[in-house]
This record gives sequence, C-alpha cells and structure tokens, in this order.
Amino acid sequence: MRPNKLYFGIALIGALLMAFTINDYTCLNLPITPFNYEAINFPSDVINNLEEMDNTPSDNPTTDEGATLGRVLFYDVDLSLNRTISCASCHIQQFSFADTAQFSTGFDGSLGRRNSMGLVHARFQKDSTFFWDNRAPTLEIQTLMPIQDPTEMGLSLDTLVARVSSKPFYPPLFQNAFGSTTITSDRISKALAQFIRSMNTFGSKFRQGVNITNGNPSTTPFSNFTPQENLGKDLFMDVFRGNCQACHTRNVMVQQGAQNIGLDLVYADNGQGALTGNPNSQQNGRFSVPSLINVALTAPYMHDGRFKTLEEVIDFYSDSVQNHVNLSGFLREIEPGNTDPNHVFCNTCPPRRPHFTPDEKAALVAFLKTLTDTIITTDERWSNPFCIDATTSVKKIKPLLSLNIYPNPVEHGNINFNVISAAAFRGKIFIHNLNGVLVFKTEHNFTSGQNQLNITKEIARGIFFLSIMDKNGKTVTKKIIVQ
Repeated sequence: MRPNKLYFGIALIGALLMAFTINDYTCLNLPITPFNYEAINFPSDVINNLEEMDNTPSDNPTTDEGATLGRVLFYDVDLSLNRTISCASCHIQQFSFADTAQFSTGFDGSLGRRNSMGLVHARFQKDSTFFWDNRAPTLEIQTLMPIQDPTEMGLSLDTLVARVSSKPFYPPLFQNAFGSTTITSDRISKALAQFIRSMNTFGSKFRQGVNITNGNPSTTPFSNFTPQENLGKDLFMDVFRGNCQACHTRNVMVQQGAQNIGLDLVYADNGQGALTGNPNSQQNGRFSVPSLINVALTAPYMHDGRFKTLEEVIDFYSDSVQNHVNLSGFLREIEPGNTDPNHVFCNTCPPRRPHFTPDEKAALVAFLKTLTDTIITTDERWSNPFCIDATTSVKKIKPLLSLNIYPNPVEHGNINFNVISAAAFRGKIFIHNLNGVLVFKTEHNFTSGQNQLNITKEIARGIFFLSIMDKNGKTVTKKIIVQ
C-alpha cells in the first residue's frame, strides 16, 4: 500500500464519500515477541543448494530482531527527502514487492528510468549482484542507494541517520537488533538487508509439485498439475526448446547474473554495459535475470516494463529474439550434434526462435502461474507495521520494550536492569519462579528512552523470570539466574 493514498467510494444512496486511509507514522503495531524471520524451514532441495545460493554475509545474519527493525525502516516515509515515499512505495507487498507502474514515481513526482524489480528470494541470488545493471555488489550496499538517489528518495546518509535517531521508537529496535541504541547508516543498511533476505516463500503450486515428486522435477510430470501445466513445465525445462531454466535455475527460480536476451538490436539503455563507458562493451544490453516466483503478479515485465502481460513475454521469446552481438548463448540456435547446449553453446549461431504454437504458449503461461505464492503477499511478517488511521483522532506510540538485565547471573538480592521504551507509560513489573509462582510485584512510571532500574529483594538462588507489562497487557520477559 502506498502511504497517504486516498481511496474513493460511492455509497449505495448515491452520495460521494471520501475515506482516508493513511499511515500513522507516530503509531507502530509490532508484537512484543518478534515474528519468525530467522528459523525458516527451507525445503530439502533448497537446503541442499543453500551454500551455493545464499548471499548472506557472515557479519549480517538474519535475526528476528534485525528483520523487525528492517521492516519498520522499509515502510517509513521519513527515509525520503519530503517524507512522501518509502521503500515499500515501489516494492509493494501484494505484488510480490514489485511495482505495477512501468516506471516508479520518486519523491518529487519524477519517474525512474527502469521498472522496479520484485524482491522475493533476493537471498538466493549469490551468483548475481543487484539492480538491473548489477551495479550494487551486495544487498547491504543496494539498500542505501535508492535512499540517496536524487530521483528516488533524495536523502543524504547524514540526514537519514539524523531522522531515524530523532524518532523515539527506533532506539529500542536498534538495541534489540544490534545490542546498543547506536544508529548508523551501516546498521540501517544491514537491517533493511535482513528484512529483504527474509522474503522467502514456499507455498506455490509448483513448490507443492516439487515436494511430492520423487524424480527430477525438470523431467517428471507433477501429479498436482493439469496436463496443460505439465506441458508448460516441459517446454520451460526443455534445453532444446524453451530453455528457460538455463537462466531461471533451481526450484526457487533465482537470478543467475546478467544476460542479453535480444530485446533490441540497438539498446536505448545498455544496462550493465552502460557502467563501463565503452560503447562497444560486450556487456551492452545485459540486464539482471529476475526471479520468476510470483511472476504473474509482477507485471509489467523487462527492465523497461515494455511488456504488460505474460502472453506478450512468451510471444517475444517465441518469435522475436533479436540477433544482438552480445545475445546470450542460451538464446541462440544449437549446433547440430550438440548434446549439452547449456554448457557448450554457439555464440555465432542465429537467435533461437522456437515458434511456439498457440497451445504451447497457453501452456507456458499456465505453468508460470503455478509459481504464484500468496503467502508472501499477505503474511503480516512483511506487511506495513505502521498503524492505519482512517480518522483524525490522535494515536500514541505503542510502547516497544527492550529489557536487559546486567549482570546476569545477578548478585543475590540485587537486580539491575535497563528498559528502553518508545513512549512513557505506567507498567507492571513481575518476578516469577520456574513454577510460575509470583515472588515479586511492583509498578513503575517508565519514561521515553532509557530507564535504569534496580530491585533489592531477597530472592532464593535459582532461575526466575522478570516480566514487564505495558498498559495494553503486552509483556516482555527475560530469564534471571540468581547466584
């Protein structure tokens, strides 16, 4: 959903009513216990290939707390110069984090020059860098580039850090994610990267077919597919016909570098080649290969959004691939006698134009629709965390609690702890033993920001649980070891 967008409706009585659906950027709705982003149950075939697909760096593993922070940043319009757009404005959840516009609109109304790519399975594109032209070598670098782009969001990194630092709800989120309230552009980029890497989904009809098929998914019919869908799968996988799997590989359809697919004989936008400054670069016309998961939801297609439908895309690959000098060998005709066209291809052969029949084209479209997975497009984990305010009433920030006990184990009878809150509130403090028996209770007026507290209470040695409950009944709990 785009922030500050107005929706209009006509009542049955004929009167025109205007309903405002606005993100309230002073109100966050986050669970006290973070959603699960870290312990994802990957299918076995993904696990088997994870090492060669996963681009997660060792210094930025995805955590529940880090991705939660990234989720808030992803939807925050204050990350644009005039506070009008967020990352989510051009990467919309219901469209698999792509944009339905041919070219996305920047903060000042200017249009970008390329279509916004979907973000699903970005974690699995280890062999590819980021953006259509691959100009960002890592996801961490990529996340800050749209924020600084003069057309997209137009914000300097210094202003970015200042704005994030000025909001009372960010310090506890940074505390939870990184162990301190220090806010830097590096930490912002890491949190955004964690959230994007968490965008993985395994609920499509195609995925169900993979899971129930014992043979090679490339050659074994799926029992849950219609005959038309299986025909489309066969054409997609056939190295001598469609050969789509050469670039959209493995069962997550991940990106595999950049390719020139013969869209034009002369490109107005040379993609990867434009970065070289060489008008005759062998990289001219090369663009990143997007994931096909949820491809039916991510129209328009290609780097310039030239194709509005999947049917137009299939028509192009069937009949219109151009003989560009840098055309990928995967899209050229196969030399006679070649039994391994994906590894020994002919760079001098003419473009491959399989001339699919109408039935074959329909089958390919049917197969591509089996890649649709609405889990990622509806799950709250990836949704807008800011409150939706359809009224003019003032809302308060829901307290976000970061609770740290130090030292822990604690000294007998002396418990020191720190609470970071996004807003002032009166809360209850409890200590229970392992059996759930209440051994201590008090109330405290918490202020916005840091709260240093001490409990002097003779408590027997052992394991206990200290809990803080806000006025809405939400609780955060930490284990205490009393020596």
